[in-house]
Amino acid sequence: MSFAKFLGAAGFMLVSSAALAAPVSVSTVLDPKEQMRFEMGDGTPHFVLAVRREGVAEGEGVLADTDVTEFGWHDINPPYAGDPRGYLRFTAENGDVAIVKFTVRAVFMKGADKPALHDDGFWELVNGTGKFAGLRGVGHLKIEPAGGPRRMFTLTGEINDAP
Repeated sequence: MSFAKFLGAAGFMLVSSAALAAPVSVSTVLDPKEQMRFEMGDGTPHFVLAVRREGVAEGEGVLADTDVTEFGWHDINPPYAGDPRGYLRFTAENGDVAIVKFTVRAVFMKGADKPALHDDGFWELVNGTGKFAGLRGVGHLKIEPAGGPRRMFTLTGEINDAP
């Protein structure tokens, strides 16, 4: 095979595999249902929050229009930083489940009145049943305040068949 034919075939395979990726862009406002806050007791504001929150995913892609449950572990050390992590369970109306693992870095930045928290990280679709079985996904996750103890989780990225 000539080098030009090889490059053409490789380019076709790259375009073909890219076309298999389905974009995902969903947001969900998660409301706490259970939470435990653990204070460090060392005179600092450092704490860990174990939380179960629930909401509904809205947007585009295979995760849209599902019920969402967060099982989170948020290690927060104001006014410096934090390390939220955990799992999001997306449940379709028919009972199919997608399990997403997330890792976030929370950074406090100077705000007008008080430090502003910026939560950015990544997510990975790690398992699923039914229509989610055999899928893999990855992308960006942003967590923002949504009034009171509620938080808005926004996931963008792509999902396709597992290799």
